[in-house]
Amino acid sequence: MSDAQGRFGIGVIGAGMGAKPHALALQSLSQDIAVLGVYRRDAVQRAEFCQTYGLAEAESFEALLADPQLDALLVLTPPNARKSIVDAAAKAGKHVLLEKPIERTLAAAEDIVTIADAAGITLGVIFQHRFRRASRYLAEAVAESRYGPLEAVNLTVPWWRPQSYYDQSGRGTLQQDGGGVLLTQAIHSLDLMLSLCGEVSAVTAMARTTRLHKMETEDFVSAGLEFANGAVGAVMATTASFPGGPESLTLNFAQATATLTAGNLTIHTMSGETFTEGDAATLGGGGADPMAFPFDWHAAQIAEFADAVRNGRQPLSTGHTALRVHRLIDAMMISSAEGQRMLVS
Repeated sequence: MSDAQGRFGIGVIGAGMGAKPHALALQSLSQDIAVLGVYRRDAVQRAEFCQTYGLAEAESFEALLADPQLDALLVLTPPNARKSIVDAAAKAGKHVLLEKPIERTLAAAEDIVTIADAAGITLGVIFQHRFRRASRYLAEAVAESRYGPLEAVNLTVPWWRPQSYYDQSGRGTLQQDGGGVLLTQAIHSLDLMLSLCGEVSAVTAMARTTRLHKMETEDFVSAGLEFANGAVGAVMATTASFPGGPESLTLNFAQATATLTAGNLTIHTMSGETFTEGDAATLGGGGADPMAFPFDWHAAQIAEFADAVRNGRQPLSTGHTALRVHRLIDAMMISSAEGQRMLVS
């Protein structure tokens, strides 16, 4: 397939608040990736979005899917609108890159992964934190066992969202978002943690809604973690920490401590060395503006996904890797509801 210039053909479904970094990323990738059309049901808002970013409009989802130059869909709709889109793409033999989370519940997420597997299409899931330069550097160090075995993990996501954020239709509801701070915000950091630390085997958690927000779902979670490799850990995630700060992931190895703070990494070794790596930008969307972060990480992931499809390999972030974080979040919420330690299936 691809267009006349040999570029990878992408169609975009959904153009809400979270679409901005994707649009900027696609603009930066225009030499290698062609946006064949953007579809959003609201025609006025669709036209405005496409005019803002210089992207072509698609008159309908069906027309976009029927384009012979289309290689894949980038799906940016709310999670409650994903299954029918993936099902149609699968039947048309088109690959899919989904914004996180896969769906609102673990069972629904598993259904979508099954649909993609059965059709033999590539399913990727947007977890751009993996594509930060600092994250990649640490991933290489972990893969090489550079600092010995992992012993302890500490993840903190001290974010802030004003009440006006949750006053938007569907925000923080089970019907649209499927959950609160875990499934909507901290899922990025949790996915990164799992990619670096391996599976969590058991969790003991508490999830609550603070008096700072009026919302259906949780805005504060704390949890103790037991990893399959023997390491232990702790998580605190919230959108009730004004004015909001960068998320921080600390990994204690046998021979060093590594701390990722947003897009920056510091490693202190027990032999007295210090290493730093990362991006100049420190914003990560932890404050009142959820879009306050660079688009470079999205661009890197979209480019990697296109390369994976072209070369017949699995992308770094797949439906199956995303299910790991869905299962962890599910176990955390069940642990809180039942007041006991839960195994992560």
